[in-house]
Amino acid sequence: MSNLFSPIKIGGIELNNRIVIPPMCQYSAGDGQANEWHLAHYGNLAMSGAALLIIEATGVSPQGRISYADLGLWDKNTAHALSKVINFIRLHSDIKIGIQLAHAGRKASTDLGWKPHTYFHPDDPRGWQVYAPSAIPFGANGMVPKSLTKEEIKSLITQFAEAARLAHSIGIDMVEIHGAHGYLIHQFLSPITNKRTDEYGGSPENRMRFGLEVFDAMKAAVPADFPIGIRISATDWIEGGWDIDQSIEFARELDKRGCGYIHVSTGGLDGSQQMPALHPGYQLPLAETIKKTVKMPVIGVGLITDPPEAEQAIKEEKADLIAIGRAMLYDPRWGWHAAAALGAQVTPPPQYDRCAPHGKKSLFKK
Repeated sequence: MSNLFSPIKIGGIELNNRIVIPPMCQYSAGDGQANEWHLAHYGNLAMSGAALLIIEATGVSPQGRISYADLGLWDKNTAHALSKVINFIRLHSDIKIGIQLAHAGRKASTDLGWKPHTYFHPDDPRGWQVYAPSAIPFGANGMVPKSLTKEEIKSLITQFAEAARLAHSIGIDMVEIHGAHGYLIHQFLSPITNKRTDEYGGSPENRMRFGLEVFDAMKAAVPADFPIGIRISATDWIEGGWDIDQSIEFARELDKRGCGYIHVSTGGLDGSQQMPALHPGYQLPLAETIKKTVKMPVIGVGLITDPPEAEQAIKEEKADLIAIGRAMLYDPRWGWHAAAALGAQVTPPPQYDRCAPHGKKSLFKK
């Protein structure tokens, strides 16, 4: 039996294989609201053969978005628009659906992801004031953020909790907290971006406080069996920054609190990062290290594009699940092709039941 196509549980949610579609920003929403693009995009990926689809980074407030065209989940309008996408997927696919809830912090108020990196100032209709743990801009051309007050920090925690409640209310199966890639929670975690002298800065324990309080508030806002996971950058790739040892401590604290899973990525905090030469699975050693210290499932990611690579990573216990991102955009039936290559099975919609290739008639479950 294929390791990649063996079942696994995240909390009380049963997944029929270990393939995850990670969050990938689309920069295509209007006022935070999902639209026809999201119906087409996620409807297509829902037929991929993956067991879990995690919807792109979704702002917990208008100011928490990366760009003016990001998805949001902060009120009845954004929830209603996204519910149409969720209900559409449910008509044709049994894939489990997660959503990544995020706040961009100092990396907010930008242009669309495929355009030159530009920050819009608050007086531009496409921009707004950005906030961060400390008043340190992202790069020479970044806006100087306002340092968050304690009252504003508490308000942000409430916004994350309310977004989790809304996600549960529209039928999403689980939530992923965005604690990676240089966005707000990561900005609190790293000593590169967090120069605070109060209880949210200084020691690793203090720098972890905001992320843990966000998790606790979200967990309290939803039923006990609703999984709350997290994505982290396990290292900044910067000397003196956030690193694997601190990530292990953070993961252990989350594990104690009943975190559903941890999704292990790296980098994204600052342009001074010194990443190693990229190769398939280059981040898996960090996922493996964290996996040895926690009970919750670990999602590994990082230029994994071929089914045998994903299969081997699960077999060698480098991770419990594998996220396939850009390769899934290029090949939206990646899961089908992986099953064919590894001698496993997937369940297509009945409309596609006749398309199994010659010699692979057992590919589809009946």
